[in-house]
Amino acid sequence: MQDSEDARLERVLRAAAMANNTVILTTLNSAWSEPGSVVDVFLESFRIGENTRELLDHLVMVSLDLAAHRRCKQIHRHCFALTTDGVDFSGQKNFMTDGYLKMMWRRIDFLGLVLDKGYSFIFTDTDIVWFRNPLPHLYPDGDFQIACDHFTGDPDDLRNSPNGGFTYVRSSAATVEFYRFWYAAREKHPGLHDQDVLNRIKRDPFISQLGVRIRFLSTDIFGGLCEHSRKLTGVCTMHANCCIGLRRKIDDLGLMLQDWRRFMATPSKDKHSVTWSVPRNCSMRV
Repeated sequence: MQDSEDARLERVLRAAAMANNTVILTTLNSAWSEPGSVVDVFLESFRIGENTRELLDHLVMVSLDLAAHRRCKQIHRHCFALTTDGVDFSGQKNFMTDGYLKMMWRRIDFLGLVLDKGYSFIFTDTDIVWFRNPLPHLYPDGDFQIACDHFTGDPDDLRNSPNGGFTYVRSSAATVEFYRFWYAAREKHPGLHDQDVLNRIKRDPFISQLGVRIRFLSTDIFGGLCEHSRKLTGVCTMHANCCIGLRRKIDDLGLMLQDWRRFMATPSKDKHSVTWSVPRNCSMRV
């Protein structure tokens, strides 16, 4: 059974990969995949963004339950069903609940497997809208690049607050080992999610020994509701982070699409004046 899942994964990755063996990955469960939910806004952003529509050819949707996989096959070309014995990932997983933590760590384990197969990846949460192609804005010398809830202004500053919702990782023996180390570290830090554990291990001498260069992405370009630039002139992605509640996320993500359409319809000389109308519904309060 494992061999057939492995073979399916290899087929999907090969079909979606760019010329340099890079894929775009997102994970999906049934709560986020229902019609009118997060995934519809996510896909729409690729369709209306600048130079983003063609990136859909390289996007693999990793379904965490059968309902999500069925919906993926209706709306997208590259779908992979990731099974986890004895765990139901279908419902809404609120931040830091037991189901949420299991889902996050399953994701880290899976991403390490993708690296081990020789594929570099951009991982994106589905509650991120893509308005411009982010590839030209990634650092050429970063092995592991990650978005931030708060960005200090220095991409090498380990005091940055990472957000695992958007990462670029170059496949190498070192990054494969880095993901193994990260996944194993969950046992030393029970009850913490992947971002918090990353914060604990990012200064570990072992990572320096591996030679993995960690770089943090600016919130001016890779923004979110925790922290973003007011202007839309340079932003590539926007994340509905710092937001608890599926309905709130959907509402504010929809507003982001409206803001982008308003920006695109504004004459060039006035585009600098267009600002975000979010957050409006989102907050970290339950």
